[in-house]
Amino acid sequence: MKRQDIEICVLRVAGTNCDSETKRSFETLGAQAQVIHASELLEQGRLSKYDALVFPGGFSYGDYVRAGAIWAKLTLAKLGKELEAFVDEKRLILGICNGFQVLVEAGLLPGFEGIASYPQAVLATNIPSGYNCRWVHIKHENKGKCAFSQKIPEKKVLKVPIGHGEGRLMFPKKFEKKFLEQLYENDQLVFRYCYENGNYAEGCFPTNPNGSFHDIAGICNPEGTVFGLMPHPERAFHWWQQPDWTRQTHMSEYGDGKLIFESMLDYLEKKR
Repeated sequence: MKRQDIEICVLRVAGTNCDSETKRSFETLGAQAQVIHASELLEQGRLSKYDALVFPGGFSYGDYVRAGAIWAKLTLAKLGKELEAFVDEKRLILGICNGFQVLVEAGLLPGFEGIASYPQAVLATNIPSGYNCRWVHIKHENKGKCAFSQKIPEKKVLKVPIGHGEGRLMFPKKFEKKFLEQLYENDQLVFRYCYENGNYAEGCFPTNPNGSFHDIAGICNPEGTVFGLMPHPERAFHWWQQPDWTRQTHMSEYGDGKLIFESMLDYLEKKR
């Protein structure tokens, strides 16, 4: 597939944000992208038209009940069979921040045995509690399965921003060890919070900004085609989005976030 023929759907509902920035990131790299309201997509029934689906950040439906819960249940109720086919066809689904919360609530992540009928994890209230907005470092842990990070060398440290109040990834206590082992065995662990030198945060705030279990910042499904992360790559796409750009004398044209979008498009170019 030629890059200019790739079509990306960036969903929007009440409370989402950064959908325009996400759309622009794909377009900058030569793909087609549209911001579509979820209700419009439901009316069209044309999910299969797209090569990738993006659930962007924000506070969908006010994050009532739990962050991402309402949007997840609405999506499953209206698009459940189409979404399952979308995953089976190895099309890509990206969830950023609130979108990650949606994918977890919908049972798409971690998805150890496909789409789960109930959430296998939760993105809980930050520790310390409260909305946390800052730049963080994340270390690439994936060994090559994740379609969204294939252009990122293993163990490379990226600098990206976060902005959330419920980003603490947790598994049921009795399944913590088992699920962590599965993440490693299936090559589903993608990013962990770390210091600039690559040492893991080990839960220390603010390097781990939310208390996430095992410093986890992003995971994918066993096939590597569904990916969620709490940091915002679209806010670290251009050089001028970086917080220290006025102090740098030598800065590349793009930020680290570009690598995630570039990896997606490379995968789709080779897919067919």
